Amino acid sequence: MSTEQRVFRAPMFGVDGVALVKQRFKKRYRHPTLDDQLTTKRIKEEARSLQRSQRAGLHVPTVYAVDLVRHSIYMEYIDAPSAKAYLQAAYTGQQTYSVDLEPLAQRIGTGLAQLHDLNIIHGDLTTSNMLVRSGEGDDSQIDLVFIDFGLSYQSNMAEDKGVDLYVLERALSSTHPATEQLWKSIIQVYIASSKNGPAVGKKLEDVRRRGRKRTMIG
Repeated sequence: MSTEQRVFRAPMFGVDGVALVKQRFKKRYRHPTLDDQLTTKRIKEEARSLQRSQRAGLHVPTVYAVDLVRHSIYMEYIDAPSAKAYLQAAYTGQQTYSVDLEPLAQRIGTGLAQLHDLNIIHGDLTTSNMLVRSGEGDDSQIDLVFIDFGLSYQSNMAEDKGVDLYVLERALSSTHPATEQLWKSIIQVYIASSKNGPAVGKKLEDVRRRGRKRTMIG
């Protein structure tokens, strides 16, 4: 369980099944008034990012309600494996069917392009924060759902979008060491799909160089 928040399922009136509840904890080290203001702002930002993404056609959990008193967001619960689990199964041969990862790369690349074209920075792009819904025995029909917008914010800066992509690149290389080709496909699709793709791609190269320099210097 996170020290910042807890996530749990709960019944909700008017919802078929259960809702997923994200509740942020109070931070005792901050002044109560400041803590309430900052937590309220963060909750509103997360809900806004989800709603804007959904209106634009991206697949994200539906927001049912926001409770600023309890610092909670009630949203759609989606029962699907994470992209992390999907990739781990693919690379260890645990899938019972032939896995073609190109459709996944397409969904990730176009989805991130849409997200960034809305000037939404996810802030925590990892394969744990993407869910994969696939058709019965047909991997070409997979549907990618972006989740956990708790660190999201609004920005039209190519630099911020490049950093967002760099976070995903690092997450892929550390969690899924054999996914170099997958990443190449993702970034190619992103650059081709986003209206600012080439500019963001150049910023990604800058961010990557700075990251390597910091690693070398320590």
